[in-house]
Amino acid sequence: MRKGAEARRSGFSSAGKIKRERQRERVGERERRREREREELLRGGGLYTVSDTRQEERGTRREKTLLWDPTCRRAAAAFQVPRRLRNSPPCLASVRLMIDSIESWTSTSERERLDVFGPFSHRNNNEKRQSAETRTMASYSPAATQDESNGAKPRSPDESMQLKKEISLLNGVCLIVGNMIGSGIFVSPKGVLIHSASYGLSLVVWTVGGIFSVFGALCYAELGTTITKSGASYAYILEAFGGFMAFIRLWTSLLIIEPTSQAIIAITFSNYMVQPIFPTCIAPYSANRLLAAACICLLTFVNCAYVKWGTRVQDFFTYAKVLALIAVIITGLVKIGQGRTQHFEGMFEGSSQDPGHIALALYSALFSYSGWDTLNFVTEEIKNPERNLPLAIAISMPIVTVIYILTNVAYYAILPMNAILDSDAVAVTFADQVFGVMNWTIPLAVALSCFGGLNASILASSRLFFVGSREGHLPDSLSMIHIHRYTPVPALLFNGIMALIYLCVEDVFRLINYYSFSYWFFVGLSILGQLYLRWKQPDRKRPLKLSLFFPIVFCVLSVFLVVVPLYSDTINSLIGIGIALSGVPVYFLCCYTPANRRPLRLRILIAKCGLLIQKMCFSVVTEMDKTE
Repeated sequence: MRKGAEARRSGFSSAGKIKRERQRERVGERERRREREREELLRGGGLYTVSDTRQEERGTRREKTLLWDPTCRRAAAAFQVPRRLRNSPPCLASVRLMIDSIESWTSTSERERLDVFGPFSHRNNNEKRQSAETRTMASYSPAATQDESNGAKPRSPDESMQLKKEISLLNGVCLIVGNMIGSGIFVSPKGVLIHSASYGLSLVVWTVGGIFSVFGALCYAELGTTITKSGASYAYILEAFGGFMAFIRLWTSLLIIEPTSQAIIAITFSNYMVQPIFPTCIAPYSANRLLAAACICLLTFVNCAYVKWGTRVQDFFTYAKVLALIAVIITGLVKIGQGRTQHFEGMFEGSSQDPGHIALALYSALFSYSGWDTLNFVTEEIKNPERNLPLAIAISMPIVTVIYILTNVAYYAILPMNAILDSDAVAVTFADQVFGVMNWTIPLAVALSCFGGLNASILASSRLFFVGSREGHLPDSLSMIHIHRYTPVPALLFNGIMALIYLCVEDVFRLINYYSFSYWFFVGLSILGQLYLRWKQPDRKRPLKLSLFFPIVFCVLSVFLVVVPLYSDTINSLIGIGIALSGVPVYFLCCYTPANRRPLRLRILIAKCGLLIQKMCFSVVTEMDKTE
């Protein structure tokens, strides 16, 4: 009995050994297969060329260019990707992001996997820049597309995934002029006149406002050539004062400044477009808002398609609005030459002596001049920015200042003061008295001016959100660009959605009163950052270096512009401050707090949204410019 039991145990033992050896062989074979698939994935996958190993063994190697490739599924399983992600379309439309994610999945726990797609990056700027430089997206060879197979120029293997420098000097001038000359000079130049109370003092205020804007634009020319990042004041505040103040600037733009201004411009455009259809009554509310929404969607699509499309639209509508203002100026100068100068007799009689009223008049003029920082939002896309950025500013600022002053001279030559103050659209009243049957041209010019101004605003604000995402202050999906068109499609769509949301607010014009304090505060803070960097980094390379007189004067006047709204419109200014401060808890929760301490459900949600956005927009995370 004992010998039989020992024999059975020895038999079971040897069988167990054989079974365990076979199991180890299977595990080893599985590991070797996974390693082969891992190497195959690193050579290509997803949108890029992938070789099917089984067909290669048969001697019939075949190139695959399908978006959803079985090899990617096998590789995802080899890397132990969670099944809920493995069963979804496995190629994430980005070889770089897919490899980064899968590599991190193999070496981190379940919670740490989600940090790859975390809502906000907790890495500092140096880590983010280093990781961007070490990404190997440019090393992959993309499969030939249909256009390339037809003889088009293929993408170079060494071509990096960055926004392309496609904005020329002329495009830059049109971008600044087109954004500065909005509907204000056509519709409501009476804001300066009502506070100055005389033609002479109002022209002085327009001149002073133009000079002040030139000072600010020159300071931004130095900042733009020193800090060669897009984002304008956000990028400069980030460089000088760190992430917290820059995030508050970004938060204010995201909630109020950009979507509100775009919604108002779109509504003004639709008002003047539907006015001929309803000449004797007010246009229906729904028709007005639907046309405004269509305008925003159309311009968002144009800017998503190609950067060149957006710049060409901007060039055309800038020419249109400048020609319309030149027609107004020539008409006024001709009338003055014919002796119609009675309105300029005693130009300064009745001028306001109250410093508060003069301050409000200057504030109204500066609001009309706003937009001189537009080109700094797209610094990374300018050809030869060290030359073209300051040159575009130097060309556009005198053009806008002269046009504004001469346009007001033309208005004053034709219209008496009470007619200007009673008019809701001064240019339309001017055309009714001068142009006769051609008076329809001015409402059309106002609509075209709004259309061009909205295009410039969409182009600039989308780059602000793009840079904010790249710096870790917004979800990473907003820093993606289309793999063929090189446009920030997710950021443009996000900007368009925000503008459409604010179109649903019936009293959206009231929201514009909330951001005057915040706007001038952050513009002044960015110029103060210029002085700080001059002191902190005196040896930094500065292709354009101004006298300290310009930033000091601008900072002093910026204090004035910040105090004036607090004095004249206290309630709305305090509401604007509250909106800005509402970003403080968001910053500490989503940016300052380490990723492993953030809510897990929030990270899961953002992870899934990031995957969906990437697939829908056919985009990848951009690389940092190695020249920075």
